[in-house]
Amino acid sequence: MEKQIVTQHTAIYCNDNPWSLLRTGIEKLNPTKIFILVDTNTHEHCHELFVKKSGINTPVETIIMPSGEKNKTIHTCMDIWTTLSEKGADRSSLLINLGGGVVTDLGGFVASTFKRGIEFINIPTSLLAMVDASIGGKNGVDLGMLKNQIGVVNNPRFVIVDPTFLNTLPKQEITSGFAEMLKHALIDSKDYWEQLQGFDITNLKNTHNLIWKSIEIKNNIVTQDPKELGARKVLNFGHTLGHAIESYCLESKSRPTLLHGEAVAIGIVLATYISSTLVGFDKNKLASVTAFILTSFKKQTFNKQDIESIIALLKHDKKNKAGATLFVLLEDFGKTHINKEVSNSLIKEAFDYYKEF
Repeated sequence: MEKQIVTQHTAIYCNDNPWSLLRTGIEKLNPTKIFILVDTNTHEHCHELFVKKSGINTPVETIIMPSGEKNKTIHTCMDIWTTLSEKGADRSSLLINLGGGVVTDLGGFVASTFKRGIEFINIPTSLLAMVDASIGGKNGVDLGMLKNQIGVVNNPRFVIVDPTFLNTLPKQEITSGFAEMLKHALIDSKDYWEQLQGFDITNLKNTHNLIWKSIEIKNNIVTQDPKELGARKVLNFGHTLGHAIESYCLESKSRPTLLHGEAVAIGIVLATYISSTLVGFDKNKLASVTAFILTSFKKQTFNKQDIESIIALLKHDKKNKAGATLFVLLEDFGKTHINKEVSNSLIKEAFDYYKEF
């Protein structure tokens, strides 16, 4: 299977030699200067591999940002904008974002706004970024504890997906990315869900194929609705509560933070339970989905106050309209409903289900 998608706005490469396509693409762009954005983790573990594989002959300036969701802020953007300016970046410069979802989200935002927009390329190094964050054109930063409140929709010129980078990741980061693949399966087909039951990162060929399947699912949806006016909303399945849980844990002084996928996995269980109540998702399938997710993701505990605080955060969800919190729900594998209102009492009931399963 030829693993590349080329559209008017972007090109995604995940084939045997994406790097030669990257070099060709950069030659056509002919940027005045090339900058590469990394965080402290990808600078240590991925930068050398990038230099070796990319074979870019033009000098590349490296910009290092601190790692972690807590640094996905406008303040970090200001530091990078200042560095770009000081190093002589102009409107014909190129920014390469080498990293996970924080780097690609923030780097895309930096590029889209510097001098009203310069070209950028995403090279995702985490599973989460490969199957989700680096694709679709969403770029942005958090506003305090509220995720992705400030941003733009603007596609990278290229996305280069090389699963070799996954060898640099701890197991927890692989698991986090796996949650997005599970979401893709639930909104797409039972067939893909069943394929994911045997997911094994050490089986490189199968992993490569499954990553590409997720990329195709997301890209097909985004192509239909790039501005998220309708169909694209299905990609938020599990994310309404998942984002609120992630934000709450990020801000809490008494709880450990959760990776994005760890919070989304909980959100998927909660949304699937709510789906069984409101739109008839089969109870046996609900139990099967929940059981599989809990074999991959450690169960978290939430007390009454935690849940009240998480629900309070839902009012900031970007999908809300006229004060109503809107959910994506699932009638069956591949059969979704968008813009569904859900009561707080049903959300609490879903947390009870998660706790007692």
